[in-house]
Amino acid sequence: MKNMAIEAQGLIKVFGNNRAVDGVNLNIPTGSICGVLGPNGAGKTTTINILATLSKPDAGSARIFGYDVLKETQKVRQLIGLTGQYATIDESLTAMENLTIFGRLHGYSRKDSKRKSIELLEEFDLMEAANKALSQFSGGMRRRLDLAASLLSSPPLIFLDEPTTGLDPRTRTQMWMTIRSLVKNGSTVLLTTQYLDEADQLADNIVVIDRGKVVANDTPSGLKKSIGASSLQVTVKNPDDVLEATQIIENILGEHVLITEVADLTVPMKSTDKLIDILTAAKNAGIILTEINVRQPSLDEVFFALTGNVDN
Repeated sequence: MKNMAIEAQGLIKVFGNNRAVDGVNLNIPTGSICGVLGPNGAGKTTTINILATLSKPDAGSARIFGYDVLKETQKVRQLIGLTGQYATIDESLTAMENLTIFGRLHGYSRKDSKRKSIELLEEFDLMEAANKALSQFSGGMRRRLDLAASLLSSPPLIFLDEPTTGLDPRTRTQMWMTIRSLVKNGSTVLLTTQYLDEADQLADNIVVIDRGKVVANDTPSGLKKSIGASSLQVTVKNPDDVLEATQIIENILGEHVLITEVADLTVPMKSTDKLIDILTAAKNAGIILTEINVRQPSLDEVFFALTGNVDN
């Protein structure tokens, strides 16, 4: 078994009458990306705050690389980096000045702090803007600088709380590449996100939290399979062949075929093993299928099924 970067059992955090975190359990292996999804107010950020030693749980326990977040707070803080939903950079300073100060706060000498800052500015494609005022930075540049600041201490565990919210698609893709690179170089990432496609693209495992509780914990493909079978979608070239094609598919799969358009057919498919049988039978009957697509349930559908919310 891999060593665990995060081990949490029965975490509870109460604010007044609201149980923001209600018995959360997490086990996240080192060297992986764990995506945390949930509706707004589900308890995602509160859970991260507990794990990052920013908030104390009312009950339960958590360890980061074996260190207790309550009893060994300082050791835990040496092992983590945190990028929150809002930038922690100082608007009155340049990018270089921001990173240099963060480096000094982490205990680097002036020389090492500057060296590390230059390395990160180059890695995040910010070197040309190193000495510019932050007022000239785009939203994407600010988010990249914020992430760079959280990496100054080269932490083995990185908490990313909605790091790409508000970014344009191109900058989001750049951030995805950076996150993958971090894990390739040995880091572990806990990622909360509002974008389901982001979790699908990046996460080795996805935890869904709703009303403070973990309601699902599986791989992206495992979550998709949990809400139902894949579906076969075919388009028949000649509309006159639709009824015969429908009968062939229903006989082979034993499932009802839905005719969604004049010549478009959709049917649940538990396994692709029968696909060749369908193609062979259609060919023998002289039926031409112009489009064939096997579609898994989307992560959006999984999220809606688990939480009853269209978005998070």
